[in-house]
Amino acid sequence: MLKSKISHQNISHQHTHFSFYLLRNSEKKKKHLLHRTQNSQFLNPNFMEVSRLTLPISDKSFFSPSIRHSSANPLPALPTLFAVSVSKSRLRSLRRKCYCSASSRDTLLAGGGEAAVVSAGKKEEEQGDLKSWMHKHGLPPCKVVLNERSWHHDTHKPIHYVAASEDLQAGDVAFSVPNSLVVTLERVLGNETIAELLTTNKLSELACLALYLMYEKKQGKKSFWYPYIRELDRQRGRGQMAVESPLLWSDSELAYLTGSPTKVEVLQRAEGIKREYNELDTVWFMAGSLFQQYPYDIPTEAFSYEIFKQAFVAVQSCVVHLQKVSLARRFALVPLGPPLLAYRSNCKAMLTAVDGAVELVVDRPYKAGDPIVVWCGPQPNSKLLLNYGFIDEDNSYDRLVVEAALNTEDPQYQDKRMVAQRNGKLSIQVFHVYTGKEREAVLDMLPYLRLGYVSDPSEMQSVISSQGPVCPVSPCMERAVLEQLADYFMTRLAGYPTTLDEDESMLTDDNLNPKKRVATQLVRLEKRMLHACLQATNDFIDQLPDLSVSPCPAPYAPLLK
Repeated sequence: MLKSKISHQNISHQHTHFSFYLLRNSEKKKKHLLHRTQNSQFLNPNFMEVSRLTLPISDKSFFSPSIRHSSANPLPALPTLFAVSVSKSRLRSLRRKCYCSASSRDTLLAGGGEAAVVSAGKKEEEQGDLKSWMHKHGLPPCKVVLNERSWHHDTHKPIHYVAASEDLQAGDVAFSVPNSLVVTLERVLGNETIAELLTTNKLSELACLALYLMYEKKQGKKSFWYPYIRELDRQRGRGQMAVESPLLWSDSELAYLTGSPTKVEVLQRAEGIKREYNELDTVWFMAGSLFQQYPYDIPTEAFSYEIFKQAFVAVQSCVVHLQKVSLARRFALVPLGPPLLAYRSNCKAMLTAVDGAVELVVDRPYKAGDPIVVWCGPQPNSKLLLNYGFIDEDNSYDRLVVEAALNTEDPQYQDKRMVAQRNGKLSIQVFHVYTGKEREAVLDMLPYLRLGYVSDPSEMQSVISSQGPVCPVSPCMERAVLEQLADYFMTRLAGYPTTLDEDESMLTDDNLNPKKRVATQLVRLEKRMLHACLQATNDFIDQLPDLSVSPCPAPYAPLLK
């Protein structure tokens, strides 16, 4: 469950406070910067972000002269994944001066329409693609190319993907991206600020990387990272099925997930992102280098929450968790990495940190033109959809969660809690139901549920003195345990607005909305696991010696959710 911060792994930090001296000086600097920017060309119509409109970006200098990048070509359309924003009062003034409307996020200029999108695409070709830029800045010769893939009913630009440029064999190095082209917190903030920043226990690495790229986008073509940011904008946070994370879905689209625990996870993750947004100014005050690099408004005044959420989701879809590296480098944005690389749960190839670079060694043979795939880690489909916007039908790590809890009103609750802990279980215990192993999961739940049904004090003493998860089981108790479990699975299935057969029929429709398709794929897989659990439970009921025995009453039955 998402708490106050987001990341690919659970990250624990120690809490610390920045000094009053730093905060006082930061406040002075903030006032000075606000006064300066309000009287400069920084706040001008070029920074306006109105709904789906994106206009050209300011001509501010990139912070590092040694890697300054410029181009004589006009800035192409940038979708709103990292769109910039201004304060409400200034925005109202700008609207009076430059009121216009647009029909899509890809519109270059107001009224440009379809021709403007085509023009933007031509300019992008003229400026060269991401891979050409990488070769220009140190990417050695590699064995991959960037191809396009269009999806039915997708109104945006085709997504790019990394494909083999030649036949490859398992063990071949597909590419090796030098560290100079990899975005990490070490590069963003510098070693002197990393420890202090990460011990605030308020912000995740993803939030810091998203903030960095939002400020970089304000630099426009002056930013060294402009070609990479342009590619991320083109992808729009879409996964390999051309669908964004449900974090960016509308309420009506989230309704596709009704009945699924994933819908609750989406809402909880959004709340966590909102909390991170409210803490962004902490980074501004604590990381003094940001003042020097980006003399703009503090984050929450420079960017709206909606824009930050779009940037966060885009970073979430492409961040790589590197192994065996320092804390400051463990989360990295790697051009040619995800989302340009497709994820597979049955793949073992991973982006790996080596001396001075991040490389990919393929784990299988490829023909020229085949999409390159990497391992996404042991993530269930609910996380794949939430993080990357896709579902893997062959995901052996897919699972459901069943939460069982001992009844706290039970007079023997403390004794049962002690027995549960002795057998490696908690008073509130989470059971994972993996696909294809539903029967084993039900068998794992039964001893815990039987413990909750023990009511006689003498039986409880027998349980306490016994070794292992053994409870005396009468026929009526076993019937009660199994029927509670069966009712639980049927209740969960009833919470979905469609049946499994209806889902199967829906997925045969080639014209099905892409978001509805991935949502239906997810709930269909969940229902299959629930049906398998229900079938296993009913099989155990049929194996009872006497089916005429009624279930025992259970005033303190364990709770299932």
